[in-house]
Amino acid sequence: MQMPDLTEIRFDEKGLVPAVAQEWETGEVLMVAYMTREALDKTLSTGRAHYWSRSRKKLWMKGETSGNFQEVKAVYYDCDNDTVLLKVEQTGVACHTGERTCFFRRLDKGKEERPVPPLPPLPPEGPGIIKELYRVIRERKGASPESSYVASLYEKGLEKILEKVKEESGEFIEAARGDDREAIVREISDLWFHTMVLLGHEDIDIDRVFVELKERFGRSGLEEKESRKKR
Repeated sequence: MQMPDLTEIRFDEKGLVPAVAQEWETGEVLMVAYMTREALDKTLSTGRAHYWSRSRKKLWMKGETSGNFQEVKAVYYDCDNDTVLLKVEQTGVACHTGERTCFFRRLDKGKEERPVPPLPPLPPEGPGIIKELYRVIRERKGASPESSYVASLYEKGLEKILEKVKEESGEFIEAARGDDREAIVREISDLWFHTMVLLGHEDIDIDRVFVELKERFGRSGLEEKESRKKR
């Protein structure tokens, strides 16, 4: 595999660049550390996060002693080329204190002023986008139907939502009968989206679907059909 050109990264006078680790599914910021060119190179080549310890003056792999590894899913760098963002799958906790994230203490707690809405984080990659999308879909229940497509579906009620699910199902089937793979991806995305709107209308947490799929994992389709007859 061809390695990226690290000459684009602006390391400081000590040969370091700040590295932010973010949970790839949820967008949660886990920690900030520093990388040398070697640490970044090892991170990219091994798929596990490596950092530079400023106190010990040595390269270290996250989790090498604790087992709390960070499997790297994607690596970005900012507009000034002087900060790196790692999208990782965190095993266990990220903080040496035992907390999930290093950012567990709030500086402005007790503040009574009206909070300023934070900038939206980068959308999670991989399966995490499903939960984030569903969170937004459920939030749209309180939105104006004039400003939100999902809110307009909620206002029109169950039958309209079912009509859309049926419509998207038909379009997905037609795409599957064709030879346009991109069309299949687009149409199944539309179908999933509208089925999630249906779940939101019925106030069903998407985690219940995940639990159901997990229970079916490793069980044959024939066993599943038989179990339904007994319910």
